[in-house]
Amino acid sequence: MSVRTLKRTLTVALLATVAPILVSATSTAAEFEATVLSLHNRERAGLGVAPLQWNTALAQSAQSWANHLAATGAFEHAAELPSNPEGENLWEGTKGAYRLEQRVDAWIREKRFFKPGTFPDNSTTGNVEDVGHYTQVAWRATSKVGCAQATGLHTDVLVCRYSNAGNYVGEQAF
Repeated sequence: MSVRTLKRTLTVALLATVAPILVSATSTAAEFEATVLSLHNRERAGLGVAPLQWNTALAQSAQSWANHLAATGAFEHAAELPSNPEGENLWEGTKGAYRLEQRVDAWIREKRFFKPGTFPDNSTTGNVEDVGHYTQVAWRATSKVGCAQATGLHTDVLVCRYSNAGNYVGEQAF
């Protein structure tokens, strides 16, 4: 066998081994994006709010923060950058126990405590924390979203970043 034939054979063998992994990773990423976007936009459509578009830069930013939270075990919002404010929703749960749909639905279920009004006076409980994730999902001025997930020692983490940010005092969500 010539060197050229050997190289070609090794290249084909390598591609045959790696291609399914690459396709699977791409498919999984595409499914994640489509699912998150669909869940957000289904809720927004029911409210008559324009759909969100996926934003890769927001997703990359969310991935960095999700990785940090998973690695450290912390659960806190990232420090806001005044020059480029982004909205942020966080979710954390027992590792492997929740599907992606359940994670996003946890934010959307906050709708049960939402009442029409200006932020932060839009919660039936009087606690803005009870509706803040939901209002960010539905915020009328938000047009882009990017999300990411990471797994820590005991927990899964989901982070979504939004542009334009929502939850501004004195404004209505939608």
